Amino acid sequence: MMRSGNPALKGDLFMTVRTAEGSKAMTIQGTVNKTFFMLCLVTFSAMWAWTNISVSIPLLISAAIAGLIVAFVTIFKREWAGITAPIYALLEGVVLGGISAIFEKQYPGIVMQAVVLTFGVLFSLLAAYKSRLIKVTENFKLGVVAATGGIFLVYLVSMILGFFGVSVPLIHGSGLVGIGFSVFVVIIASLNLVMDFDFIEKGAEYGAPKYMEWYGAFGLIVTLVWLYLEILRLLAKLQSRR
Repeated sequence: MMRSGNPALKGDLFMTVRTAEGSKAMTIQGTVNKTFFMLCLVTFSAMWAWTNISVSIPLLISAAIAGLIVAFVTIFKREWAGITAPIYALLEGVVLGGISAIFEKQYPGIVMQAVVLTFGVLFSLLAAYKSRLIKVTENFKLGVVAATGGIFLVYLVSMILGFFGVSVPLIHGSGLVGIGFSVFVVIIASLNLVMDFDFIEKGAEYGAPKYMEWYGAFGLIVTLVWLYLEILRLLAKLQSRR
Protein backbone atom coordinates (compact mmCIF):
# COMPACT_ATOMS: atom_id res chain seq x y z
CA MET A 1 0.00 0.00 0.00
CA MET A 2 1.31 3.47 -0.90
CA ARG A 3 0.75 6.62 1.07
CA SER A 4 1.89 10.20 0.63
CA GLY A 5 1.66 13.03 3.12
CA ASN A 6 0.95 15.27 0.14
CA PRO A 7 -2.86 15.52 -0.18
CA ALA A 8 -2.48 15.67 -3.96
CA LEU A 9 -0.70 12.31 -3.96
CA LYS A 10 -2.87 10.41 -1.54
CA GLY A 11 -2.57 6.75 -0.64
CA ASP A 12 -3.38 3.99 -3.14
CA LEU A 13 -4.04 6.53 -5.92
CA PHE A 14 -2.13 4.66 -8.59
CA MET A 15 -3.86 1.45 -7.56
CA THR A 16 -7.18 2.96 -8.66
CA VAL A 17 -6.12 3.96 -12.17
CA ARG A 18 -5.09 1.72 -15.04
CA THR A 19 -3.76 2.38 -18.49
CA ALA A 20 -6.12 1.36 -21.24
CA GLU A 21 -4.75 -1.31 -23.55
CA GLY A 22 -2.71 0.25 -26.36
CA SER A 23 -2.47 3.70 -24.72
CA LYS A 24 0.69 5.30 -23.37
CA ALA A 25 1.69 4.85 -19.75
CA MET A 26 3.20 7.24 -17.24
CA THR A 27 7.01 7.49 -17.11
CA ILE A 28 9.38 9.09 -14.63
CA GLN A 29 11.07 11.11 -17.38
CA GLY A 30 7.71 12.39 -18.57
CA THR A 31 6.87 13.51 -15.04
CA VAL A 32 10.27 15.21 -14.70
CA ASN A 33 9.70 17.10 -17.97
CA LYS A 34 6.27 18.27 -16.88
CA THR A 35 7.57 19.27 -13.45
CA PHE A 36 10.26 21.40 -15.12
CA PHE A 37 7.64 23.01 -17.36
CA MET A 38 5.44 23.83 -14.38
CA LEU A 39 8.43 25.29 -12.51
CA CYS A 40 9.00 27.57 -15.51
CA LEU A 41 5.36 28.69 -15.30
CA VAL A 42 5.68 29.35 -11.56
CA THR A 43 8.87 31.36 -12.17
CA PHE A 44 7.30 33.35 -15.02
CA SER A 45 4.22 34.42 -13.06
CA ALA A 46 6.26 34.99 -9.88
CA MET A 47 8.59 37.36 -11.75
CA TRP A 48 5.56 39.22 -13.10
CA ALA A 49 4.11 39.60 -9.60
CA TRP A 50 7.52 40.60 -8.24
CA THR A 51 8.00 43.40 -10.78
CA ASN A 52 4.37 44.56 -10.53
CA ILE A 53 3.95 44.33 -6.78
CA SER A 54 1.66 47.38 -6.62
CA VAL A 55 -0.65 45.60 -9.06
CA SER A 56 -0.31 42.08 -7.67
CA ILE A 57 -1.01 42.85 -3.99
CA PRO A 58 -4.79 43.25 -4.59
CA LEU A 59 -4.65 40.03 -6.60
CA LEU A 60 -2.73 38.06 -3.98
CA ILE A 61 -5.71 36.82 -1.99
CA SER A 62 -7.84 36.13 -5.06
CA ALA A 63 -4.96 34.26 -6.72
CA ALA A 64 -4.48 32.17 -3.58
CA ILE A 65 -8.19 31.31 -3.41
CA ALA A 66 -8.31 30.52 -7.14
CA GLY A 67 -5.20 28.36 -6.78
CA LEU A 68 -6.82 26.43 -3.93
CA ILE A 69 -9.95 25.84 -6.01
CA VAL A 70 -7.92 24.67 -9.01
CA ALA A 71 -5.91 22.39 -6.72
CA PHE A 72 -9.07 20.70 -5.44
CA VAL A 73 -10.40 20.36 -8.97
CA THR A 74 -7.13 18.67 -9.95
CA ILE A 75 -7.26 16.31 -6.99
CA PHE A 76 -10.84 15.20 -7.67
CA LYS A 77 -10.59 15.24 -11.50
CA ARG A 78 -7.01 14.11 -12.00
CA GLU A 79 -7.63 13.30 -15.67
CA TRP A 80 -7.91 17.08 -16.16
CA ALA A 81 -4.43 17.63 -14.72
CA GLY A 82 -2.95 18.44 -18.13
CA ILE A 83 -5.03 21.63 -18.09
CA THR A 84 -5.51 22.40 -14.41
CA ALA A 85 -1.93 21.75 -13.25
CA PRO A 86 -0.38 24.49 -15.44
CA ILE A 87 -3.15 26.89 -14.36
CA TYR A 88 -2.34 26.08 -10.73
CA ALA A 89 1.35 26.75 -11.39
CA LEU A 90 0.60 30.19 -12.85
CA LEU A 91 -1.67 31.13 -9.95
CA GLU A 92 0.79 29.94 -7.32
CA GLY A 93 3.54 31.88 -9.06
CA VAL A 94 1.55 35.09 -8.57
CA VAL A 95 1.09 34.25 -4.89
CA LEU A 96 4.77 33.39 -4.40
CA GLY A 97 5.94 36.47 -6.28
CA GLY A 98 3.77 38.77 -4.19
CA ILE A 99 4.70 37.18 -0.87
CA SER A 100 8.38 37.05 -1.81
CA ALA A 101 8.41 40.75 -2.70
CA ILE A 102 6.91 41.60 0.69
CA PHE A 103 9.50 39.52 2.56
CA GLU A 104 12.34 40.86 0.40
CA LYS A 105 11.39 44.45 1.18
CA GLN A 106 11.59 43.72 4.89
CA TYR A 107 14.61 41.40 4.77
CA PRO A 108 16.80 42.13 1.70
CA GLY A 109 18.39 39.00 0.23
CA ILE A 110 16.04 36.57 1.97
CA VAL A 111 14.30 35.38 -1.21
CA MET A 112 17.46 34.22 -2.96
CA GLN A 113 18.48 32.38 0.19
CA ALA A 114 15.08 30.64 0.36
CA VAL A 115 15.19 29.68 -3.34
CA VAL A 116 18.71 28.24 -3.05
CA LEU A 117 17.82 26.31 0.10
CA THR A 118 14.61 24.95 -1.43
CA PHE A 119 16.32 23.57 -4.51
CA GLY A 120 19.27 22.43 -2.40
CA VAL A 121 16.88 20.36 -0.29
CA LEU A 122 15.12 19.06 -3.41
CA PHE A 123 18.25 17.78 -5.14
CA SER A 124 19.88 16.52 -1.94
CA LEU A 125 16.84 14.45 -1.03
CA LEU A 126 16.47 13.22 -4.61
CA ALA A 127 20.10 12.02 -4.52
CA ALA A 128 19.55 10.40 -1.12
CA TYR A 129 16.39 8.69 -2.38
CA LYS A 130 17.96 7.41 -5.59
CA SER A 131 20.97 6.06 -3.69
CA ARG A 132 18.58 4.45 -1.17
CA LEU A 133 20.13 6.31 1.75
CA ILE A 134 16.53 7.11 2.63
CA LYS A 135 14.17 4.17 2.44
CA VAL A 136 10.44 4.78 2.26
CA THR A 137 9.12 2.12 4.62
CA GLU A 138 5.58 1.82 5.92
CA ASN A 139 6.62 3.28 9.27
CA PHE A 140 8.30 6.19 7.47
CA LYS A 141 5.11 6.86 5.51
CA LEU A 142 2.87 6.66 8.55
CA GLY A 143 5.11 9.01 10.53
CA VAL A 144 5.27 11.64 7.78
CA VAL A 145 1.52 11.43 7.11
CA ALA A 146 0.73 11.82 10.83
CA ALA A 147 3.10 14.77 11.22
CA THR A 148 1.75 16.46 8.08
CA GLY A 149 -1.80 16.05 9.32
CA GLY A 150 -0.84 17.50 12.69
CA ILE A 151 0.73 20.56 11.04
CA PHE A 152 -2.35 21.03 8.89
CA LEU A 153 -4.58 20.98 11.98
CA VAL A 154 -2.37 23.51 13.78
CA TYR A 155 -2.50 25.87 10.81
CA LEU A 156 -6.24 25.36 10.44
CA VAL A 157 -6.91 26.15 14.11
CA SER A 158 -4.57 29.14 13.88
CA MET A 159 -6.43 30.45 10.83
CA ILE A 160 -9.85 30.01 12.43
CA LEU A 161 -8.73 31.73 15.63
CA GLY A 162 -7.24 34.51 13.53
CA PHE A 163 -10.70 35.36 12.23
CA PHE A 164 -11.68 36.12 15.82
CA GLY A 165 -8.57 38.18 16.53
CA VAL A 166 -6.89 35.42 18.52
CA SER A 167 -3.34 34.38 17.66
CA VAL A 168 -1.72 31.09 18.57
CA PRO A 169 1.13 32.04 20.91
CA LEU A 170 4.79 31.16 20.41
CA ILE A 171 4.70 29.16 17.15
CA HIS A 172 4.41 32.24 14.88
CA GLY A 173 6.93 34.28 16.84
CA SER A 174 10.68 34.55 16.46
CA GLY A 175 11.41 32.99 19.83
CA LEU A 176 13.00 29.59 20.30
CA VAL A 177 9.63 27.84 20.21
CA GLY A 178 8.61 29.60 17.01
CA ILE A 179 11.92 28.84 15.32
CA GLY A 180 11.81 25.25 16.53
CA PHE A 181 8.31 24.85 15.13
CA SER A 182 9.38 26.24 11.75
CA VAL A 183 12.39 23.91 11.65
CA PHE A 184 10.09 20.97 12.36
CA VAL A 185 7.68 22.03 9.58
CA VAL A 186 10.54 22.44 7.09
CA ILE A 187 11.76 18.93 7.92
CA ILE A 188 8.30 17.42 7.43
CA ALA A 189 7.78 19.33 4.18
CA SER A 190 11.15 18.01 2.99
CA LEU A 191 10.26 14.44 3.88
CA ASN A 192 7.07 14.84 1.86
CA LEU A 193 9.31 15.31 -1.18
CA VAL A 194 10.76 11.86 -0.54
CA MET A 195 7.25 10.46 -0.33
CA ASP A 196 6.41 12.15 -3.64
CA PHE A 197 9.49 10.66 -5.33
CA ASP A 198 8.51 7.19 -4.17
CA PHE A 199 4.89 7.65 -5.13
CA ILE A 200 5.73 8.76 -8.68
CA GLU A 201 8.24 5.95 -9.09
CA LYS A 202 5.62 3.42 -8.06
CA GLY A 203 3.12 4.99 -10.45
CA ALA A 204 5.51 4.47 -13.36
CA GLU A 205 6.12 0.88 -12.26
CA TYR A 206 2.39 0.16 -12.13
CA GLY A 207 1.85 1.64 -15.60
CA ALA A 208 -0.48 4.48 -14.60
CA PRO A 209 -2.13 6.48 -17.43
CA LYS A 210 -0.11 9.18 -19.20
CA TYR A 211 -2.13 12.01 -17.64
CA MET A 212 -0.78 10.96 -14.26
CA GLU A 213 2.54 12.54 -15.29
CA TRP A 214 0.81 15.91 -15.02
CA TYR A 215 -0.75 14.87 -11.75
CA GLY A 216 2.58 13.71 -10.34
CA ALA A 217 4.20 16.98 -11.40
CA PHE A 218 1.34 18.87 -9.76
CA GLY A 219 1.93 17.01 -6.50
CA LEU A 220 5.63 17.88 -6.53
CA ILE A 221 4.89 21.55 -7.17
CA VAL A 222 2.44 21.59 -4.25
CA THR A 223 5.17 20.27 -1.94
CA LEU A 224 7.85 22.60 -3.32
CA VAL A 225 5.61 25.64 -2.86
CA TRP A 226 4.93 24.60 0.73
CA LEU A 227 8.64 23.96 1.40
CA TYR A 228 9.69 27.31 -0.07
CA LEU A 229 7.15 29.26 1.99
CA GLU A 230 8.18 27.47 5.19
CA ILE A 231 11.87 28.12 4.53
CA LEU A 232 11.03 31.77 3.85
CA ARG A 233 9.16 31.99 7.16
CA LEU A 234 12.03 30.33 9.03
CA LEU A 235 14.63 32.68 7.55
CA ALA A 236 12.45 35.68 8.40
CA LYS A 237 12.19 34.54 12.00
CA LEU A 238 15.96 34.09 12.22
CA GLN A 239 16.71 37.47 10.67
CA SER A 240 14.22 39.25 12.93
CA ARG A 241 16.31 38.13 15.92
CA ARG A 242 19.38 40.05 14.71
